[in-house]
Amino acid sequence: MILYALVCGDCDHEFEGWFASSEAFERLAKRKQIDCPDCGGHKVGKQIMAPAVRPSDKALPGKMDEEALMKEFVRRAREHVSQNFDYVGEDFAEEARAIYYGEQEHRPIWGETTPEEREALADEGIPALPLPAPFAPKPPKSAKRKQPLN
Repeated sequence: MILYALVCGDCDHEFEGWFASSEAFERLAKRKQIDCPDCGGHKVGKQIMAPAVRPSDKALPGKMDEEALMKEFVRRAREHVSQNFDYVGEDFAEEARAIYYGEQEHRPIWGETTPEEREALADEGIPALPLPAPFAPKPPKSAKRKQPLN
């Protein structure tokens, strides 16, 4: 299999496509059997792209083991939540409803809720997922909580 960066000659839309071989791409392009996903045009050609050459495992200095990779992933996820989500504490269900129904500006939030409140949100069609404890940052010191994080 080979991945090509493609461009539509009709609308200049750039996209990627996988092909069995270079010859397979040429054959399909000649028969105008490659469609632009944006406009449906058939004037599709290859773009210049750098080859994706992967080094061998031996060529990766300081390769992390799986446990270290997982710890780094969890750390980054926790940091992402901390920096990009508003902590709303035990008011999570009310805040989620207010955002969903347009009473408040849309923003990512996190906090605590009971299993019953989570179920009620789901019944209303409000997207909310539990944040596993390893991924949850520590709430701000000024936050008031009735129960520990789930």
